Amino acid sequence: MAKKEHISETPATQFLRKQGIAFSEHPYEYEEHGGTAVSARELGVDEHHVIKTLIMQDEAAKPLVVLMHGDRKVSTKNLARQIGCKSVEPCKPEVANRHSGYLVGGTSPFGTRKAMPVYVEESILALDKIYINGGRRGYLVGIDPKVLAKVLPVKAVSCALED
Repeated sequence: MAKKEHISETPATQFLRKQGIAFSEHPYEYEEHGGTAVSARELGVDEHHVIKTLIMQDEAAKPLVVLMHGDRKVSTKNLARQIGCKSVEPCKPEVANRHSGYLVGGTSPFGTRKAMPVYVEESILALDKIYINGGRRGYLVGIDPKVLAKVLPVKAVSCALED
Protein backbone atom coordinates (compact mmCIF):
# COMPACT_ATOMS: atom_id res chain seq x y z
CA MET A 1 0.00 0.00 0.00
CA ALA A 2 1.45 3.38 -1.03
CA LYS A 3 2.04 5.67 1.90
CA LYS A 4 0.60 9.16 1.47
CA GLU A 5 3.18 11.87 2.02
CA HIS A 6 2.69 13.12 5.56
CA ILE A 7 2.48 16.87 5.88
CA SER A 8 2.92 18.25 9.36
CA GLU A 9 0.38 20.70 10.73
CA THR A 10 0.94 24.43 10.49
CA PRO A 11 -0.94 27.16 12.36
CA ALA A 12 -2.87 27.67 9.08
CA THR A 13 -3.99 24.04 8.72
CA GLN A 14 -4.86 23.87 12.43
CA PHE A 15 -6.96 27.02 12.00
CA LEU A 16 -8.77 25.59 8.93
CA ARG A 17 -9.46 22.24 10.63
CA LYS A 18 -10.78 24.00 13.75
CA GLN A 19 -13.13 26.05 11.55
CA GLY A 20 -14.31 22.85 9.80
CA ILE A 21 -13.06 24.04 6.39
CA ALA A 22 -12.37 21.40 3.74
CA PHE A 23 -9.07 21.86 1.93
CA SER A 24 -6.71 19.87 -0.27
CA GLU A 25 -2.97 19.80 0.40
CA HIS A 26 -0.44 20.60 -2.33
CA PRO A 27 3.24 20.33 -1.38
CA TYR A 28 5.77 21.30 -4.07
CA GLU A 29 9.49 21.94 -4.43
CA TYR A 30 9.98 25.51 -3.15
CA GLU A 31 12.34 27.77 -5.12
CA GLU A 32 13.78 30.91 -3.52
CA HIS A 33 12.25 33.98 -5.27
CA GLY A 34 10.24 31.66 -7.56
CA GLY A 35 6.90 33.07 -6.46
CA THR A 36 3.54 31.94 -7.75
CA ALA A 37 4.91 31.11 -11.22
CA VAL A 38 6.84 28.20 -9.68
CA SER A 39 3.98 26.92 -7.50
CA ALA A 40 1.52 27.15 -10.44
CA ARG A 41 3.94 25.26 -12.69
CA GLU A 42 4.67 22.62 -10.03
CA LEU A 43 0.96 22.06 -9.32
CA GLY A 44 -0.08 22.31 -12.98
CA VAL A 45 -2.66 25.05 -12.29
CA ASP A 46 -3.32 28.51 -13.73
CA GLU A 47 -1.23 31.14 -11.91
CA HIS A 48 -4.38 33.32 -11.72
CA HIS A 49 -5.79 30.73 -9.24
CA VAL A 50 -2.67 30.78 -7.04
CA ILE A 51 -3.21 33.50 -4.44
CA LYS A 52 -0.41 35.54 -2.87
CA THR A 53 -0.70 36.53 0.78
CA LEU A 54 1.00 39.91 1.15
CA ILE A 55 1.69 41.65 4.46
CA MET A 56 1.58 45.41 3.95
CA GLN A 57 1.30 48.43 6.20
CA ASP A 58 -0.42 51.80 6.11
CA GLU A 59 1.18 55.20 6.77
CA ALA A 60 0.89 54.60 10.54
CA ALA A 61 2.76 51.26 10.12
CA LYS A 62 -0.44 49.31 10.97
CA PRO A 63 -0.20 45.90 9.29
CA LEU A 64 -2.77 44.53 6.87
CA VAL A 65 -3.10 41.46 4.68
CA VAL A 66 -3.74 41.64 0.93
CA LEU A 67 -4.78 38.56 -1.05
CA MET A 68 -3.94 38.91 -4.74
CA HIS A 69 -3.90 36.73 -7.86
CA GLY A 70 -0.45 35.27 -8.52
CA ASP A 71 -0.32 36.85 -11.96
CA ARG A 72 -1.26 40.36 -10.76
CA LYS A 73 0.36 43.12 -8.72
CA VAL A 74 -1.24 45.30 -6.06
CA SER A 75 -1.83 48.95 -6.95
CA THR A 76 -0.93 50.38 -3.54
CA LYS A 77 -2.40 53.76 -4.59
CA ASN A 78 -5.77 52.22 -5.48
CA LEU A 79 -5.74 50.07 -2.35
CA ALA A 80 -4.96 53.04 -0.08
CA ARG A 81 -7.75 55.08 -1.68
CA GLN A 82 -10.28 52.24 -1.25
CA ILE A 83 -9.46 51.55 2.39
CA GLY A 84 -9.22 55.22 3.42
CA CYS A 85 -5.46 55.41 4.03
CA LYS A 86 -2.91 57.94 2.82
CA SER A 87 -0.51 55.23 1.68
CA VAL A 88 0.10 51.49 1.72
CA GLU A 89 3.42 49.75 1.22
CA PRO A 90 4.80 46.22 1.58
CA CYS A 91 6.34 45.45 4.96
CA LYS A 92 10.01 44.58 5.08
CA PRO A 93 10.36 40.76 5.23
CA GLU A 94 11.44 40.69 8.90
CA VAL A 95 8.51 42.94 9.87
CA ALA A 96 6.06 40.82 7.83
CA ASN A 97 7.42 37.68 9.53
CA ARG A 98 6.85 39.26 12.94
CA HIS A 99 3.26 40.30 12.17
CA SER A 100 2.18 37.05 10.54
CA GLY A 101 4.27 34.49 12.41
CA TYR A 102 5.23 32.99 9.03
CA LEU A 103 8.34 33.26 6.89
CA VAL A 104 7.93 35.36 3.74
CA GLY A 105 7.33 32.83 0.95
CA GLY A 106 5.27 30.74 3.35
CA THR A 107 2.80 33.37 4.59
CA SER A 108 -0.78 32.21 5.02
CA PRO A 109 -3.74 34.46 5.86
CA PHE A 110 -4.98 31.74 8.24
CA GLY A 111 -3.74 31.48 11.82
CA THR A 112 -1.61 34.62 11.77
CA ARG A 113 0.15 35.70 14.95
CA LYS A 114 -1.58 39.11 14.90
CA ALA A 115 -5.19 39.78 13.94
CA MET A 116 -5.04 42.05 10.89
CA PRO A 117 -7.62 43.36 8.43
CA VAL A 118 -7.68 41.23 5.26
CA TYR A 119 -8.31 42.78 1.84
CA VAL A 120 -9.08 40.39 -1.00
CA GLU A 121 -9.05 41.27 -4.70
CA GLU A 122 -12.77 40.92 -5.48
CA SER A 123 -12.26 38.77 -8.61
CA ILE A 124 -10.68 36.06 -6.42
CA LEU A 125 -14.08 35.48 -4.80
CA ALA A 126 -15.55 34.59 -8.22
CA LEU A 127 -13.14 31.67 -8.80
CA ASP A 128 -14.32 28.13 -8.09
CA LYS A 129 -11.09 27.05 -6.36
CA ILE A 130 -7.98 28.85 -5.18
CA TYR A 131 -4.55 27.67 -4.07
CA ILE A 132 -3.23 29.68 -1.15
CA ASN A 133 -0.27 29.25 1.17
CA GLY A 134 -0.77 26.69 3.91
CA GLY A 135 1.76 28.20 6.31
CA ARG A 136 5.05 26.88 4.99
CA ARG A 137 7.27 27.47 1.96
CA GLY A 138 6.47 24.89 -0.70
CA TYR A 139 2.98 24.12 0.62
CA LEU A 140 -0.34 25.37 -0.74
CA VAL A 141 -3.88 24.43 0.26
CA GLY A 142 -6.73 24.31 -2.22
CA ILE A 143 -9.99 25.84 -0.97
CA ASP A 144 -13.24 27.33 -2.17
CA PRO A 145 -12.67 31.12 -2.04
CA LYS A 146 -16.17 31.62 -0.61
CA VAL A 147 -14.88 30.28 2.73
CA LEU A 148 -12.50 33.25 3.04
CA ALA A 149 -15.37 35.49 4.14
CA LYS A 150 -16.55 32.85 6.63
CA VAL A 151 -13.26 32.56 8.50
CA LEU A 152 -11.42 35.85 7.91
CA PRO A 153 -12.42 39.52 8.35
CA VAL A 154 -12.21 40.07 4.56
CA LYS A 155 -13.15 43.18 2.64
CA ALA A 156 -13.30 42.98 -1.15
CA VAL A 157 -11.22 45.56 -3.01
CA SER A 158 -10.33 46.20 -6.64
CA CYS A 159 -6.62 47.03 -6.86
CA ALA A 160 -5.11 44.49 -9.26
CA LEU A 161 -2.62 45.51 -11.92
CA GLU A 162 -1.54 43.25 -14.79
CA ASP A 163 1.85 41.80 -13.89
